[in-house]
Amino acid sequence: MLVWLAEFAGSFPVLNVFRYITFRAGGATATALLFVFFFGPAAISWLRIKQGKGQPIRTDGPESHLAKRGTPTMGGLMILTGLFVATLLWGNLRNPYVWIVLGVTASYGAIGFYDDFLKVTKQSHKGFSSKARLGLEIVIALAACTAIMQVSPPAIASGFALPFLKEWMIPLGILFPLVTAFVVVGAGNSVNLTDGLDGLAIVPVMIAAGTFGFIAYLAGNAIFANYLQIHHVPGVGELAVICGAMMGAGLGFLWFNAPPAQIFMGDTGSLGLGGMLGTIAVAIKHEIVLAIVGGLFVVEALSVIIQVAVFKRTGKRVFLMAPIHHHFEKLGWTEPQVVIRFWIISVVLALVGLATLKLR
Repeated sequence: MLVWLAEFAGSFPVLNVFRYITFRAGGATATALLFVFFFGPAAISWLRIKQGKGQPIRTDGPESHLAKRGTPTMGGLMILTGLFVATLLWGNLRNPYVWIVLGVTASYGAIGFYDDFLKVTKQSHKGFSSKARLGLEIVIALAACTAIMQVSPPAIASGFALPFLKEWMIPLGILFPLVTAFVVVGAGNSVNLTDGLDGLAIVPVMIAAGTFGFIAYLAGNAIFANYLQIHHVPGVGELAVICGAMMGAGLGFLWFNAPPAQIFMGDTGSLGLGGMLGTIAVAIKHEIVLAIVGGLFVVEALSVIIQVAVFKRTGKRVFLMAPIHHHFEKLGWTEPQVVIRFWIISVVLALVGLATLKLR
């Protein structure tokens, strides 16, 4: 919204800073951080009163988790509200990519909210029907990916980019929405599965957001994109503002989600933020890089898929418990050890993902 102030730069040169994506991304980061930090305590108190017993805790999980009974969930509302306020304030609202990403984030967040609501009110882990939930996610992802294809440059609109290859893309044609919708749905649910320990999901999400904000800025700049030999997508640089807002909101939330957590992110946050990352990756033509940067999310999801598939086939478990972060808890790692070590892995994966920019 504030970008319109740049129109008065002729009379007030200082207002020219509002043209710069980097300035507005920094402003969005600070705004989201302060918003969540200051309104967080009131939101937590309100959710605690409304939810009563809070999020139901799995009785078959690590015994240490039983102490978390009564902790409110739906903390994703704090993150998403801060993200939206900051983006609407600092983002260029004439940019179609901004609205596509915000649309997916809000829609996936709403699905997650309904799931959280059912779990809290029924005090059961059985929330939204998995088939209905997945169906809605697919429809939303298909609509978003189709919209991205429509607003992208025709030369690369339906192409699927591969790391390490300079110009060549897989021409998907009308299959582009189908293939890339898998990226969005997969990202949303992978982050959702990762959110099982205090602070575990939010920091890797912030790391991924920071990484993709940087890549979005480069991909949206013709000079940088040409130098790095990545695909130039006009307009996607504005997504750096959303990523900045995500980082700020995430930092504010982490203040309350750090062990022992005062509030859980819930599906409201994890599903919405995962969908956001997947949509940004599709828009900037770095879908496979998301699998590298978000490798932790991929491993968490694969651990569940492998566990379920092998157990159904043989009756035996590959992991002591899935997702894999619970496996390490069962091995004797403390919760802070699992969380911090997984953070370190996320940083390393982000650096590997950034390295693909120059290795092409």
